[in-house]
Amino acid sequence: MRSVRHPRARRLPLSGVLRVNRPSEIWFKPALSVVVATAPPNLTLLALHRLDLAMYTMAGSLCALYAHHRPYAARARTLARVVLGMVAGLAVALVTAALTTNAVVLVTVGALLAAAQKALCDASRIGPPANVIFTFVTSAALFLPQSLTQVPGHLAVAAVAGTWAWLVCMAPGLPRPYGPERRATAHALNAVAAHVEAPERPGSRTAAATAVHTAWQTLLAAGPRTEPRRVLAALLTRADVALAAPAEAHPDRLRALARDPLAAARLRRAAAPAESADEPLDTPCGHRRRLSWSAFDLLTPLAARTALGCALAGYASLAIGVGRPYWALVTAASLYQANLTLTWSRGVQRVVGNLAGVLAFAALVPLAHLGPAALVLCCLALAFGAEALISRNYWLGTVCVTPMALLVTEFVRFEDPGALITDRLSDTVVGALVGFLTAVVVTNRRAGDRVADALAVVEHARAHTLRTAADPDATPGALPAARRALAAALVELRAVTDTASGEWWQRALPSERVTHVEQAGHRTLAATARQRRSQAAEGARA
Repeated sequence: MRSVRHPRARRLPLSGVLRVNRPSEIWFKPALSVVVATAPPNLTLLALHRLDLAMYTMAGSLCALYAHHRPYAARARTLARVVLGMVAGLAVALVTAALTTNAVVLVTVGALLAAAQKALCDASRIGPPANVIFTFVTSAALFLPQSLTQVPGHLAVAAVAGTWAWLVCMAPGLPRPYGPERRATAHALNAVAAHVEAPERPGSRTAAATAVHTAWQTLLAAGPRTEPRRVLAALLTRADVALAAPAEAHPDRLRALARDPLAAARLRRAAAPAESADEPLDTPCGHRRRLSWSAFDLLTPLAARTALGCALAGYASLAIGVGRPYWALVTAASLYQANLTLTWSRGVQRVVGNLAGVLAFAALVPLAHLGPAALVLCCLALAFGAEALISRNYWLGTVCVTPMALLVTEFVRFEDPGALITDRLSDTVVGALVGFLTAVVVTNRRAGDRVADALAVVEHARAHTLRTAADPDATPGALPAARRALAAALVELRAVTDTASGEWWQRALPSERVTHVEQAGHRTLAATARQRRSQAAEGARA
């Protein structure tokens, strides 16, 4: 297929970068969780007159921001890894701080930690807030006065707070054990209903296919097959069929099912043979991304951007005499997204949010300086506000994150607000400018290679699905597993193509081949969905 050659450098967008979007469906969960995870440790320190330890409890408490979309079995494992990763990064930072006070060395270690955290979070696909929280904690810890004898105690404080955060995030599983998979199924049904209503709308099919794939992955990771999960599998099978044949689907019926996927009154209807053929939830998807721990895989272009950009931002901050160079380092780390276009957008959002945030800090300082209790309460309110707003747009969340970060520095002692504001503004400008220029210089040529790899995976998955559909001796779960692998490969292909399309200095992308392979893959999914529905109906009549 002929490739379409893209310009080497494309225009960077400004329109829409600051647009306020609809909030996440579960925005209140991370917002409430971080408050509940943070309040008891900090209030305990307040009662003990040891707010100087709040930085260490915050390290553990901020782990409550992760994994809220995951089913509880997977959430437990993910949060445990988050807490261990946070304590490990904190340990490296504190030991380094105890061994040296050389600012250049500290910035260098902070940049290397940021790169490792970026690589690991990207490889594990941990989701928001990804590496930024880890980098914020470890970078700040590098500049805390420390002795080696204090390190074990400080790590223990962080571990205790992290354990409490783990319990806070797992607690909703007691009253609503199927909540995450139920929400994912409802979102998939609604996304498919939107596609059925307007199949020609740009991006509607991709959004629906991604939502269905995510829901299947959530269900597969949820744990043992139980009756409620069988019901959800039946509903996802119905979503598959509707996505394959939108002209024959009823969007109102899909939305009615989405309002309460586990309603007993809909159990028989959802699990009717025409829609479900006993989904094998314990069958692996076949396309799950595996982690590779080789040094080559970890040193990706994005990690290289992060290491170099954070180091240069920190050095530049030191050169102009800013007292807290880790703010510039964290600003640079927060910019790096999947491609240069998204990195530019995040840079604009970060600068605007920080400018508004320092104004909010100036307004809050008189209240926060009333006493330690007022300081703690202000930080709790800002933590809630940050998580409540950040899903609408990153810059809105930063309006709360910035004053919270400034107030956290005052847990040890109150400082001159003017000096804090000046340092923060300087580091924001330096970090954003140096970070983005580094992203322009350090190219990600592997983005195009990933498109070629994803194309090969889709073609292999499609061939396997066709062979399985034509095999009369295939096991009952073979075709659903093959279809899920193909759907996952198509979602991955679209994601890596979009990423490569937003990256500068790329080789020509095989755009026509991507379109052809996507269309063929979706036709195969549609044909096999109809085949399964026909086989299920014949089985019911027999």
